[in-house]
Amino acid sequence: MDMLLTVVADAFTPVHLGVMLAGVVIGLIIGAMPGLSSNLGIALVLPLTFGMDPISALIMLVSLYTAAIYGGSFSAILLHTPGTSASAATAIDGFALTRKGEFNKAIRISTFASVFGGLLSAVALIAIAPPLSLLSLKFGPAEYFWLAVFGISVIGTLASGNMIKGLLSGAVGVAISTVGLDLDSGYPRFAFGIYDLQGGIGFVPAVIGLFSLSQALLMCERPHNTIQEAEQTTGGKWRLLPTWAEFRFIQPTLWRSSIIGIIIGILPGAGGDIGSWTAYNEAKRFAKNDPDFGKGSIRGVAASESANNATTGGAIIPLLTLGIPGSPSAAILLGALVLHGMQPGRTLFTEHAHFTYTVCVGFLIANIVMGFVGMAMCRYMGVVARLPNTILIISVIVLSIVGSYSLGNNIYDVYTMMAFGILGYLMRKTGFSAAPMVLGMILGPLAEQGFRQAVQLADGPVLLHMLANPISWVLVSLIVLSIGSAAYLELTRSKLTGVMAEK
Repeated sequence: MDMLLTVVADAFTPVHLGVMLAGVVIGLIIGAMPGLSSNLGIALVLPLTFGMDPISALIMLVSLYTAAIYGGSFSAILLHTPGTSASAATAIDGFALTRKGEFNKAIRISTFASVFGGLLSAVALIAIAPPLSLLSLKFGPAEYFWLAVFGISVIGTLASGNMIKGLLSGAVGVAISTVGLDLDSGYPRFAFGIYDLQGGIGFVPAVIGLFSLSQALLMCERPHNTIQEAEQTTGGKWRLLPTWAEFRFIQPTLWRSSIIGIIIGILPGAGGDIGSWTAYNEAKRFAKNDPDFGKGSIRGVAASESANNATTGGAIIPLLTLGIPGSPSAAILLGALVLHGMQPGRTLFTEHAHFTYTVCVGFLIANIVMGFVGMAMCRYMGVVARLPNTILIISVIVLSIVGSYSLGNNIYDVYTMMAFGILGYLMRKTGFSAAPMVLGMILGPLAEQGFRQAVQLADGPVLLHMLANPISWVLVSLIVLSIGSAAYLELTRSKLTGVMAEK
């Protein structure tokens, strides 16, 4: 108890609160700008922490990490332009709410869900880090393959109203993920003699193109309108917290999505992208009584944002206990940890327990600070929804180009963004959803790498090896359930449509 009081008191010192606030503000700004991911933010700020004591340095970096993930929802909701790839799912329902003139509600739910997911992951980080970290050790190549296949199996349900188009879009995403050098042989695949394609299709430029540039092209069709399709509104009454009715409506989604985010965050390499899409799909599966899901439902916003922020604490768990980063941002945090003289493992919870638990408590407080700072900034950002499209078109295009180019100072990334922007525009005009394609691009490499490694490790029949672990059987069962339920829902929807047409 004495140590706990000491840790909490240390986390609330003016110095630590100051660096925490600085990390939150920097993270929110970086997250809101398309292309500037949390990885980039941590990497840019890392040199500034060299002169700090280790506790201040890590508190600042973890604060930036969680705030950047949340910051991506700003532009996702207001401009259909995900600031980070982890906020791509938020753009679906968040932007739909903005078009209805309810952007204040969307931002309110996004903020509350992000804080909820972040706090729950912080509690998990403090209370059950060592036991939870053991889960990642039980996942071998075969389990990662089945996990990726499970993710791919939900693709059809992400396309609103058309499973076939969703599957086609997801299949194209998986195919796009195979472009580049073969991981085993180093031989170029589908590069067609183009040197830049040997490095593969850049994921972030592709996401910016599919969501941001395509939206700008759509706005070009009505340059004198505004994003709001409803009459000019104030965006709904501004509130710091959701109403009791809103909270009751999204509460099951918050708990379910946050737990999904924590578990996926623990798995090395999964990250906020997979966490948010998985939680969004599960929320859609449970939202049978919500006809607005995918068309402007606060459940969709809550699912994505609570999950992607819950992955932050989940990713730090194996980082501190095993030295295994659960995401690219956590990998940079690992470098910061080592640079400040700390080695991940058991000693962090014994010899350096004060350092570890102070950082963990600081991470928890940072999520609360993030909520207040975020709402203070968001209160005045709704003006974006009322600006003429002529201004927004130019702004979105400039942000998309700058965001894509800043990734690697490479004009090829800008060309990639433009190509996917045109593709995204054509997809949206023909009724195809970009969400399944993005999920296919994320999970394709994970499935391929897991399958190849499982084949190499197999001592006997490959299929028996891939089903040797009970976790594999659980994942296979989920795959069958996912495909079956998606097919059943599609058939039910078709029958209802036929009955309504007859009437």
